[in-house]
Amino acid sequence: MTVLKTARVRVPASTANLGPGFDTLGMALSLYAWIELKESGQTAFHLYGDEMNGIPQDKTNLIYKVAQMVFREAGVSVPELDVSMYSDIPLTRGLGSSASAIVGALVAANTLIGSPLPDSKLFDMASAIEKHPDNVGASLFGGIITAMWDGKHAKHLRLEPDANLEVLVVIPDFQLPTSKAREVLPAHVSLNDAVYNVSHASMLVAALVSGRTDLIAEAMQDRLHQPYRAALVPGMTEILQDAHHYGALGVALSGAGPTLLALADRRENRRTELEQYLTETMRKEGITASVLKLRPESEGVKVYTDEKEIPFMDMIKGEVTI
Repeated sequence: MTVLKTARVRVPASTANLGPGFDTLGMALSLYAWIELKESGQTAFHLYGDEMNGIPQDKTNLIYKVAQMVFREAGVSVPELDVSMYSDIPLTRGLGSSASAIVGALVAANTLIGSPLPDSKLFDMASAIEKHPDNVGASLFGGIITAMWDGKHAKHLRLEPDANLEVLVVIPDFQLPTSKAREVLPAHVSLNDAVYNVSHASMLVAALVSGRTDLIAEAMQDRLHQPYRAALVPGMTEILQDAHHYGALGVALSGAGPTLLALADRRENRRTELEQYLTETMRKEGITASVLKLRPESEGVKVYTDEKEIPFMDMIKGEVTI
């Protein structure tokens, strides 16, 4: 099997759950990470951007380890890699930073060896690594996805986001590891709460498909994880309850948090009002936070096929302001 000289990919960030769709619903966002892999005589790492601080620069690096999983699955040996990465996705904030690294490493490594593994296999592998399919599915396929995973195989259906949908994410200035956010969840829930979430997740998907934005606020309500995680994110309970008064179509904890996600209709032109409400609510709790104005990203992971002669960071500077 031929190994290419270079493989480059761009991976979107993602938000998961969207309220009631715990470990099931995901959406790609217009915030990105870029990864480059090269076969090399000696493994080396080139990590760029403020979000790369503290990332391992040896063979314990997640990108290196995931790439080697691809090579083993394909029966190919590429033991030494030159790895470059730049990311705008905040770490451990609920915006799919680990999922983007996993998906980027899988696709870049597969591309490097001629793409012998189909997307379905990469999706299975990503879901097994991440332990749930929502973030990785959104980053891999783009758009809004509803997904299921049985422990071996993952399946998904993709929804095209409404062109008028915009996303405001309020990112508190502290990290919340997913492991900590999962520790507060109960081992068992009542039948009433389970039925509540099934009905709301079903209604949310139907509302997104049919364009019934008037149903989103109620449909995004949840009883499986957000009530238990609220104590970890000051201001979260108030925002979930009141943000719709300030222009939000619906609000949810983004993934495991601490980022909060507000969906809005760009035609209503209430972005400034909503942004001020979100930051002021966090400020009252003593939390500094930033707000990013994003959009749902229809394109999943992007493989670059014609820019390999352009230096890695020069290529990225053509797409973002660094």
